[in-house]
Amino acid sequence: MKILENRVAIVTGAGSGIGKEIAIKYAEEGAKVVVSDISEKGANAVVEEIKKKGGEAIFIKADTSKPEDNEALVKQTVAKYGALHIACNNAGIGGPASPVGEYPLDGWEKVIGVNLNGVFYGMRYQIPALQASGGGAIVNVASILGQVGFRNSAAYVAAKHGVVGLTQTAALEYASQNIRINAIGPGFIKTPLLDANLSPEAMNALVGLHPIGRLGESAEVAELALWLSSSKASFVTGSYYNIDGGYLAQ
Repeated sequence: MKILENRVAIVTGAGSGIGKEIAIKYAEEGAKVVVSDISEKGANAVVEEIKKKGGEAIFIKADTSKPEDNEALVKQTVAKYGALHIACNNAGIGGPASPVGEYPLDGWEKVIGVNLNGVFYGMRYQIPALQASGGGAIVNVASILGQVGFRNSAAYVAAKHGVVGLTQTAALEYASQNIRINAIGPGFIKTPLLDANLSPEAMNALVGLHPIGRLGESAEVAELALWLSSSKASFVTGSYYNIDGGYLAQ
C-alpha cells in the first residue's frame, strides 16, 4: 500500500520548482492532490503530469497572500474530495535585493504577504479542515534563512524566521488533536526562481557555500516533505528540518 493512500493533500506554489515535485511525489504515493498556484499554465501542466502517471489531481487557483483565496482553496478541496489530510504551504517569492536602510516598502509588503502571511492564512483555514478529518499533517516550507541572516534579503529572511516560529507555535497548539505541523529549511535549490534571478557567476558562488559541493534538487526536498506528511513521521511535530548540503553546519 502506498504511504499516502486515501489521503487528500493541498500543495501551494505547486506550478513549478519545489512545490511541483512535492505534488508529484504526494500523488505517486497515493494522495489525491490539489495543485494550487497563481500560474494556471504551470499548475495545469503539473496536473497533467500527475494524471499521465496514473495519479489524481486538480488545479485550484489561489493567491496565498489573500485570506479569502486560502479559505476558498480549502472549501473547494473539501467539496471535491470530502476531506483534507495534508497541506504543504510552499508558495514563496524572493523579493528585492537591497540593504535594510534602502529596502523598498512595497517589496517588503509583498514578500511578507506571500511568504509569511500566506502560511498563516493557509493554516488558519487548513487546521479546521484537518480537525474535521480527524487529524493530519502540515508541512511549511521555510528556508535555511529561517535560521540565519543573508545580506540584502531582509524581507525574505524575516518571513522565513517567522514561518519557523509560527510552525512551532501551531504545533504546540494542535499536537493533542492528531495534527502534526513541521517546517523544512531548504538550502539553495535549483529552481526556476533561482535561475531567473542569478547570473552563472552568482550561481557558482552559491554552490561554494554548500559543503556538499552542489545545489540541491527539488526532488530531494520533496522526499523530506513526503516523509513528514506520512505516518512514518508519526512522532515528529514542531520540528524544523534543514535540507541544505551542510550549509548551516559551518
